[in-house]
Amino acid sequence: MNAALHTSALTSLPLLARGKVRDNYAVGDDRILMVASDRISAFDVIMGEPIPGKGELLTKMALFWFDKLGPNGLAICPIHLTGDAPESVVTPAEVPQVTGRSMLVKRLQPIPVEAVVRGYLAGSGWQEYQASRSVCGVPLPEGLINASKLPAPIYTPAAKAAMGEHDENITFERTVEMIGLDLATRIRDISIRLYSAAAEIALTKGIIIADTKFEFGLDTDGTLVLMDEVLTPDSSRYWPADSYAPGSNPPSFDKQFLRDWLDTASNGGVRWDKTAPAPHLPNDVIAKTAAKYQEALTRLVG
Repeated sequence: MNAALHTSALTSLPLLARGKVRDNYAVGDDRILMVASDRISAFDVIMGEPIPGKGELLTKMALFWFDKLGPNGLAICPIHLTGDAPESVVTPAEVPQVTGRSMLVKRLQPIPVEAVVRGYLAGSGWQEYQASRSVCGVPLPEGLINASKLPAPIYTPAAKAAMGEHDENITFERTVEMIGLDLATRIRDISIRLYSAAAEIALTKGIIIADTKFEFGLDTDGTLVLMDEVLTPDSSRYWPADSYAPGSNPPSFDKQFLRDWLDTASNGGVRWDKTAPAPHLPNDVIAKTAAKYQEALTRLVG
């Protein structure tokens, strides 16, 4: 495994943007090189220390799911991969920053809606259900408990926020106002199909995908394309099926371990208020977080 990469520094390509995890570089005007760093964020704050191997792991997992769900697999939706090698667009000296952690993708017009699908009641959805017996305007039956499996997957979109801000849960009707009925309906229906197919595949590997979020863009022909990462532990709640029990939060193969540690962490002796800068991550927290991600990949792809 290559050395941990907190921030890429390619000089042969123009930098478009740095996200919480990915650094995006322009390749001409029709492609983007997405480099998955080893950065990790929690509560919308990027940690100062990287998680070694995380970027490579996320890339392997995203490619696994693109292969299963895209044109080579179930063909549910067009995907943004070009099929070209990321190493082909950088200088030889920059190849180590790119290999194993990058995707060369089509440049799309992103749609400002995060397509969230929930198959189980967890996180903010559980909190909202307790108050209103609904999640994002979707009514749910009485009697559900924390981590309950829902009668059927539900679509609970969010409006994408600016960097450092929290995404805002919205209703389907609000997405119609934002992007129109046809596009909003297609995104909802495709997202539920993607989630349902992935959840079925994951269950055969001993993993429950409790919820996930997808991102979409439009190409120059107006085709709807699945983009960004897909079904990784950064964008999904992964639970081990063998220890799942409704009524409490199952142990998860994602950054929940880190969030739980941060809930009790302090900065300079004062309880961290979940704003930057983040507390320093001890080596054991880094190692345990890396192990959670690795176990998800190992269970999924062997």
